[in-house]
Amino acid sequence: MNINISNSSGEPIYLQIVNQVKALILEGKLKEGDALPSMRILATQLRISFMTTKRAYEELEHDGFIESYTGKGSFVKAQNMELFREEYLKAIEASLFEATENAKKCGMTINELHNLLDLINEGE
Repeated sequence: MNINISNSSGEPIYLQIVNQVKALILEGKLKEGDALPSMRILATQLRISFMTTKRAYEELEHDGFIESYTGKGSFVKAQNMELFREEYLKAIEASLFEATENAKKCGMTINELHNLLDLINEGE
């Protein structure tokens, strides 16, 4: 599992871990039943506090992405496709909000923004 931490990011380290693990699961790079590194091993690999990895794993468990068993470790949980969709929708909404705010700052109209989105979509 490849996690990259940025100390210059405004995002807390535990959230960086959470978001990257979620992305790996949503992209199918981590599958149901895959074991995550122990909290201590991940903390050592990333050179961060054990408490930070503990908080990240607790958040992932709370959000339904992993399940943890005392003495056995943490594993990717079977995913509900509706949960996948909801996570993607939240990310899309945040990106569109940021794009809309940036468009407003430079005087772009909603029609121009729609046209840009259409142009980007045609490229795929």
